[in-house]
Amino acid sequence: MLSFDPFELNHPVQQFINGLALGSIYALIALGYTMVYGVLRFINFAHADVLMLGAYAAAFVAPVLAGFLGGPSLLLLFATVLVAAVVCAGIGMLIEALAYRPLRARPKLTVLITAIGVSLFIEFTAQHPAVFGAKTRPFPQLLPAGNLEFAGATLSRVDLLIPVVTVLLLAGLWVLVQRTRMGMAMRAVSFNQNAASLMGVNNNRIISFTFGLGSALAAVAGVLYSVRSSGIDPLMGIRPGLIAFSAAVVGGIGDLGGAVLGGLLLGMLETYAGGVEGLSNYRDAISFGMLVVILLFRPAGLLGRAQVEKV
Repeated sequence: MLSFDPFELNHPVQQFINGLALGSIYALIALGYTMVYGVLRFINFAHADVLMLGAYAAAFVAPVLAGFLGGPSLLLLFATVLVAAVVCAGIGMLIEALAYRPLRARPKLTVLITAIGVSLFIEFTAQHPAVFGAKTRPFPQLLPAGNLEFAGATLSRVDLLIPVVTVLLLAGLWVLVQRTRMGMAMRAVSFNQNAASLMGVNNNRIISFTFGLGSALAAVAGVLYSVRSSGIDPLMGIRPGLIAFSAAVVGGIGDLGGAVLGGLLLGMLETYAGGVEGLSNYRDAISFGMLVVILLFRPAGLLGRAQVEKV
Protein backbone atom coordinates (compact mmCIF):
# COMPACT_ATOMS: atom_id res chain seq x y z
CA MET A 1 0.00 0.00 0.00
CA LEU A 2 1.11 3.59 -0.47
CA SER A 3 2.73 5.10 2.57
CA PHE A 4 1.36 8.34 3.98
CA ASP A 5 2.28 10.57 6.86
CA PRO A 6 0.71 8.91 9.94
CA PHE A 7 -0.55 12.27 11.16
CA GLU A 8 -2.43 12.70 7.88
CA LEU A 9 -3.77 9.14 7.67
CA ASN A 10 -6.84 9.93 9.77
CA HIS A 11 -7.70 13.04 7.81
CA PRO A 12 -11.38 12.63 6.87
CA VAL A 13 -10.90 13.53 3.20
CA GLN A 14 -7.92 11.23 2.87
CA GLN A 15 -9.70 8.39 4.65
CA PHE A 16 -12.66 8.76 2.33
CA ILE A 17 -10.53 8.78 -0.84
CA ASN A 18 -8.45 5.82 0.37
CA GLY A 19 -11.59 3.86 1.21
CA LEU A 20 -13.20 4.77 -2.09
CA ALA A 21 -10.13 3.64 -4.04
CA LEU A 22 -9.75 0.36 -2.13
CA GLY A 23 -13.47 -0.32 -2.34
CA SER A 24 -13.43 0.35 -6.08
CA ILE A 25 -10.72 -2.28 -6.54
CA TYR A 26 -12.78 -4.78 -4.55
CA ALA A 27 -15.76 -3.82 -6.69
CA LEU A 28 -13.87 -4.56 -9.91
CA ILE A 29 -12.89 -8.00 -8.64
CA ALA A 30 -16.42 -8.63 -7.37
CA LEU A 31 -17.83 -7.74 -10.80
CA GLY A 32 -15.83 -10.62 -12.26
CA TYR A 33 -17.25 -13.03 -9.70
CA THR A 34 -20.74 -11.70 -10.39
CA MET A 35 -20.45 -12.02 -14.18
CA VAL A 36 -19.56 -15.72 -13.99
CA TYR A 37 -22.06 -16.49 -11.25
CA GLY A 38 -24.82 -14.68 -13.08
CA VAL A 39 -24.44 -16.97 -16.12
CA LEU A 40 -23.28 -20.31 -14.66
CA ARG A 41 -24.38 -20.12 -11.00
CA PHE A 42 -21.01 -21.13 -9.60
CA ILE A 43 -18.05 -19.32 -8.04
CA ASN A 44 -14.81 -19.26 -9.99
CA PHE A 45 -12.29 -19.38 -7.15
CA ALA A 46 -9.44 -19.13 -9.67
CA HIS A 47 -10.61 -15.56 -10.39
CA ALA A 48 -8.28 -14.09 -7.73
CA ASP A 49 -5.32 -15.88 -9.30
CA VAL A 50 -6.16 -14.38 -12.69
CA LEU A 51 -5.81 -11.01 -10.92
CA MET A 52 -2.27 -12.06 -9.96
CA LEU A 53 -1.49 -13.12 -13.53
CA GLY A 54 -2.73 -9.75 -14.76
CA ALA A 55 -0.36 -7.98 -12.37
CA TYR A 56 2.59 -10.04 -13.62
CA ALA A 57 1.60 -9.49 -17.25
CA ALA A 58 1.59 -5.75 -16.59
CA ALA A 59 4.95 -5.95 -14.80
CA PHE A 60 6.55 -7.63 -17.82
CA VAL A 61 4.95 -5.52 -20.53
CA ALA A 62 5.14 -2.07 -18.87
CA PRO A 63 8.92 -1.56 -19.39
CA VAL A 64 8.52 -2.47 -23.06
CA LEU A 65 5.63 -0.05 -23.52
CA ALA A 66 7.50 2.65 -21.59
CA GLY A 67 10.22 2.51 -24.23
CA PHE A 68 7.66 3.49 -26.88
CA LEU A 69 5.50 5.86 -24.83
CA GLY A 70 8.24 7.73 -23.01
CA GLY A 71 7.98 6.87 -19.33
CA PRO A 72 5.27 6.99 -16.65
CA SER A 73 2.07 8.61 -17.84
CA LEU A 74 -1.66 8.10 -18.00
CA LEU A 75 -1.20 6.72 -21.51
CA LEU A 76 1.31 4.14 -20.23
CA LEU A 77 -1.13 3.06 -17.52
CA PHE A 78 -3.95 2.73 -20.04
CA ALA A 79 -1.82 0.74 -22.51
CA THR A 80 -0.53 -1.57 -19.77
CA VAL A 81 -4.02 -2.21 -18.43
CA LEU A 82 -5.27 -2.93 -21.95
CA VAL A 83 -2.54 -5.50 -22.66
CA ALA A 84 -2.98 -7.17 -19.26
CA ALA A 85 -6.76 -7.33 -19.79
CA VAL A 86 -6.35 -8.99 -23.20
CA VAL A 87 -3.86 -11.53 -21.81
CA CYS A 88 -6.08 -12.42 -18.85
CA ALA A 89 -9.19 -12.61 -21.04
CA GLY A 90 -7.41 -15.28 -23.06
CA ILE A 91 -6.34 -17.08 -19.88
CA GLY A 92 -9.88 -16.98 -18.51
CA MET A 93 -11.34 -18.45 -21.69
CA LEU A 94 -8.63 -21.14 -21.70
CA ILE A 95 -9.42 -22.09 -18.10
CA GLU A 96 -13.11 -22.33 -18.93
CA ALA A 97 -12.50 -24.49 -22.00
CA LEU A 98 -10.06 -26.90 -20.33
CA ALA A 99 -11.30 -27.13 -16.74
CA TYR A 100 -14.96 -26.12 -16.53
CA ARG A 101 -16.58 -26.90 -19.87
CA PRO A 102 -16.08 -30.71 -19.60
CA LEU A 103 -17.81 -30.60 -16.19
CA ARG A 104 -20.74 -28.39 -17.15
CA ALA A 105 -23.28 -31.21 -16.82
CA ARG A 106 -21.80 -32.42 -13.51
CA PRO A 107 -23.02 -31.37 -10.04
CA LYS A 108 -22.07 -27.85 -8.96
CA LEU A 109 -19.95 -29.26 -6.13
CA THR A 110 -17.73 -31.00 -8.66
CA VAL A 111 -17.14 -27.75 -10.53
CA LEU A 112 -16.54 -25.89 -7.26
CA ILE A 113 -13.84 -28.35 -6.18
CA THR A 114 -12.29 -28.11 -9.65
CA ALA A 115 -12.19 -24.30 -9.32
CA ILE A 116 -10.27 -24.64 -6.05
CA GLY A 117 -7.90 -27.08 -7.75
CA VAL A 118 -7.32 -24.68 -10.65
CA SER A 119 -6.60 -21.90 -8.15
CA LEU A 120 -4.00 -23.98 -6.30
CA PHE A 121 -2.45 -25.13 -9.58
CA ILE A 122 -1.96 -21.53 -10.73
CA GLU A 123 -0.54 -20.42 -7.38
CA PHE A 124 1.99 -23.22 -7.01
CA THR A 125 3.00 -23.10 -10.67
CA ALA A 126 3.58 -19.35 -10.41
CA GLN A 127 5.85 -19.89 -7.37
CA HIS A 128 8.16 -22.23 -9.29
CA PRO A 129 11.58 -20.64 -9.86
CA ALA A 130 11.25 -21.27 -13.60
CA VAL A 131 8.04 -19.19 -13.72
CA PHE A 132 7.75 -16.15 -11.40
CA GLY A 133 9.38 -17.38 -8.20
CA ALA A 134 8.06 -17.01 -4.66
CA LYS A 135 9.80 -13.73 -3.86
CA THR A 136 8.07 -10.38 -4.00
CA ARG A 137 9.18 -8.27 -6.94
CA PRO A 138 8.73 -4.51 -7.39
CA PHE A 139 5.99 -3.28 -9.67
CA PRO A 140 7.02 -0.74 -12.34
CA GLN A 141 5.97 2.88 -12.01
CA LEU A 142 3.15 3.63 -14.43
CA LEU A 143 2.12 7.11 -13.30
CA PRO A 144 4.32 10.18 -12.63
CA ALA A 145 5.53 10.46 -9.03
CA GLY A 146 3.93 12.95 -6.71
CA ASN A 147 0.70 13.45 -4.80
CA LEU A 148 -2.01 16.08 -4.81
CA GLU A 149 -2.78 18.34 -1.86
CA PHE A 150 -6.45 18.98 -1.16
CA ALA A 151 -8.11 20.37 2.01
CA GLY A 152 -5.06 19.47 4.06
CA ALA A 153 -4.93 15.87 2.80
CA THR A 154 -2.28 14.18 0.64
CA LEU A 155 -4.05 12.33 -2.16
CA SER A 156 -2.50 9.90 -4.61
CA ARG A 157 -3.27 10.29 -8.32
CA VAL A 158 -4.09 6.62 -8.65
CA ASP A 159 -6.51 6.77 -5.71
CA LEU A 160 -8.42 9.49 -7.53
CA LEU A 161 -8.31 7.60 -10.82
CA ILE A 162 -9.49 4.18 -9.59
CA PRO A 163 -13.11 5.19 -8.73
CA VAL A 164 -13.45 6.86 -12.15
CA VAL A 165 -12.28 3.68 -13.89
CA THR A 166 -14.71 1.61 -11.83
CA VAL A 167 -17.67 3.84 -12.68
CA LEU A 168 -16.82 3.78 -16.39
CA LEU A 169 -16.46 -0.01 -16.43
CA LEU A 170 -19.70 -0.48 -14.50
CA ALA A 171 -21.52 1.76 -16.98
CA GLY A 172 -20.00 -0.14 -19.89
CA LEU A 173 -21.03 -3.49 -18.38
CA TRP A 174 -24.58 -2.28 -17.82
CA VAL A 175 -24.86 -1.13 -21.43
CA LEU A 176 -23.41 -4.44 -22.62
CA VAL A 177 -25.78 -6.58 -20.56
CA GLN A 178 -28.94 -4.51 -21.03
CA ARG A 179 -28.59 -2.92 -24.46
CA THR A 180 -26.74 -5.34 -26.75
CA ARG A 181 -27.50 -8.64 -28.46
CA MET A 182 -24.58 -10.24 -26.61
CA GLY A 183 -26.04 -9.06 -23.32
CA MET A 184 -29.44 -10.41 -24.26
CA ALA A 185 -27.84 -13.77 -25.02
CA MET A 186 -26.01 -13.70 -21.67
CA ARG A 187 -29.27 -13.08 -19.83
CA ALA A 188 -30.95 -15.86 -21.79
CA VAL A 189 -28.20 -18.36 -20.91
CA SER A 190 -28.38 -17.26 -17.28
CA PHE A 191 -32.14 -17.86 -17.19
CA ASN A 192 -32.23 -21.21 -18.99
CA GLN A 193 -29.34 -22.68 -20.97
CA ASN A 194 -31.45 -25.31 -22.72
CA ALA A 195 -34.09 -22.82 -23.85
CA ALA A 196 -31.40 -20.38 -24.99
CA SER A 197 -29.77 -23.12 -27.06
CA LEU A 198 -33.11 -23.98 -28.70
CA MET A 199 -33.50 -20.31 -29.65
CA GLY A 200 -30.18 -20.39 -31.53
CA VAL A 201 -27.83 -19.06 -28.82
CA ASN A 202 -24.34 -20.57 -28.88
CA ASN A 203 -23.97 -21.35 -25.17
CA ASN A 204 -20.28 -22.20 -25.41
CA ARG A 205 -19.50 -18.87 -27.05
CA ILE A 206 -21.52 -16.87 -24.52
CA ILE A 207 -20.00 -18.64 -21.52
CA SER A 208 -16.49 -18.30 -22.92
CA PHE A 209 -17.08 -14.59 -23.54
CA THR A 210 -18.33 -14.17 -19.97
CA PHE A 211 -15.21 -15.81 -18.56
CA GLY A 212 -13.02 -13.65 -20.76
CA LEU A 213 -14.81 -10.48 -19.69
CA GLY A 214 -14.65 -11.39 -16.01
CA SER A 215 -10.94 -12.20 -16.30
CA ALA A 216 -10.28 -8.89 -18.05
CA LEU A 217 -11.90 -7.09 -15.10
CA ALA A 218 -9.65 -9.07 -12.75
CA ALA A 219 -6.62 -7.91 -14.76
CA VAL A 220 -7.68 -4.26 -14.49
CA ALA A 221 -8.12 -4.66 -10.73
CA GLY A 222 -4.76 -6.45 -10.50
CA VAL A 223 -2.88 -3.63 -12.21
CA LEU A 224 -4.56 -0.91 -10.13
CA TYR A 225 -4.04 -2.91 -6.93
CA SER A 226 -0.35 -3.36 -7.78
CA VAL A 227 0.14 0.34 -8.47
CA ARG A 228 -1.02 1.04 -4.91
CA SER A 229 1.11 -1.71 -3.34
CA SER A 230 4.81 -2.11 -2.71
CA GLY A 231 5.25 -5.21 -4.89
CA ILE A 232 3.67 -8.31 -6.39
CA ASP A 233 3.95 -12.02 -5.59
CA PRO A 234 2.18 -15.25 -6.65
CA LEU A 235 -0.14 -15.20 -3.62
CA MET A 236 -1.13 -11.55 -3.87
CA GLY A 237 -4.64 -12.32 -5.10
CA ILE A 238 -5.79 -14.44 -2.16
CA ARG A 239 -6.75 -11.71 0.31
CA PRO A 240 -8.37 -9.22 -2.11
CA GLY A 241 -10.09 -12.15 -3.83
CA LEU A 242 -11.69 -13.34 -0.59
CA ILE A 243 -12.79 -9.85 0.38
CA ALA A 244 -14.16 -9.19 -3.11
CA PHE A 245 -16.08 -12.46 -2.98
CA SER A 246 -17.54 -11.35 0.34
CA ALA A 247 -18.36 -7.99 -1.26
CA ALA A 248 -20.22 -9.72 -4.09
CA VAL A 249 -22.24 -11.75 -1.58
CA VAL A 250 -22.92 -8.72 0.63
CA GLY A 251 -24.20 -6.68 -2.32
CA GLY A 252 -26.13 -9.57 -3.85
CA ILE A 253 -24.12 -11.89 -6.05
CA GLY A 254 -25.34 -11.88 -9.63
CA ASP A 255 -26.21 -8.16 -9.47
CA LEU A 256 -23.72 -5.71 -11.01
CA GLY A 257 -24.76 -2.82 -8.79
CA GLY A 258 -24.66 -5.09 -5.76
CA ALA A 259 -21.04 -6.05 -6.49
CA VAL A 260 -20.01 -2.38 -6.59
CA LEU A 261 -22.02 -1.53 -3.48
CA GLY A 262 -20.53 -4.42 -1.54
CA GLY A 263 -17.00 -3.56 -2.66
CA LEU A 264 -17.35 0.07 -1.63
CA LEU A 265 -18.84 -0.85 1.75
CA LEU A 266 -16.06 -3.29 2.62
CA GLY A 267 -13.37 -0.95 1.28
CA MET A 268 -14.65 1.93 3.40
CA LEU A 269 -15.05 -0.31 6.44
CA GLU A 270 -11.50 -1.65 6.12
CA THR A 271 -10.02 1.82 5.66
CA TYR A 272 -11.82 3.43 8.58
CA ALA A 273 -11.17 0.43 10.85
CA GLY A 274 -7.48 0.67 9.97
CA GLY A 275 -7.44 4.27 11.16
CA VAL A 276 -8.84 3.46 14.60
CA GLU A 277 -6.33 2.48 17.25
CA GLY A 278 -6.94 -1.06 18.44
CA LEU A 279 -9.01 -2.07 15.41
CA SER A 280 -6.35 -2.06 12.68
CA ASN A 281 -5.46 -5.71 13.36
CA TYR A 282 -9.10 -6.76 13.10
CA ARG A 283 -9.97 -5.24 9.73
CA ASP A 284 -10.56 -8.59 8.04
CA ALA A 285 -12.54 -9.91 10.99
CA ILE A 286 -14.77 -6.84 10.85
CA SER A 287 -15.31 -7.25 7.10
CA PHE A 288 -16.27 -10.90 7.34
CA GLY A 289 -18.32 -10.19 10.47
CA MET A 290 -20.31 -7.68 8.41
CA LEU A 291 -20.86 -10.43 5.84
CA VAL A 292 -22.30 -12.75 8.49
CA VAL A 293 -24.59 -10.05 9.92
CA ILE A 294 -25.96 -9.04 6.52
CA LEU A 295 -26.58 -12.65 5.49
CA LEU A 296 -28.50 -13.25 8.72
CA PHE A 297 -30.99 -10.51 7.84
CA ARG A 298 -30.64 -10.40 4.03
CA PRO A 299 -29.62 -13.89 2.82
CA ALA A 300 -29.72 -12.75 -0.81
CA GLY A 301 -27.54 -9.68 -0.14
CA LEU A 302 -28.40 -6.00 -0.06
CA LEU A 303 -29.57 -5.77 -3.68
CA GLY A 304 -30.11 -9.47 -4.38
CA ARG A 305 -33.50 -11.08 -4.77
CA ALA A 306 -34.46 -14.30 -3.06
CA GLN A 307 -35.28 -17.05 -5.55
CA VAL A 308 -37.47 -20.07 -4.98
CA GLU A 309 -35.89 -23.26 -6.30
CA LYS A 310 -38.13 -26.14 -7.32
CA VAL A 311 -37.10 -29.62 -6.19
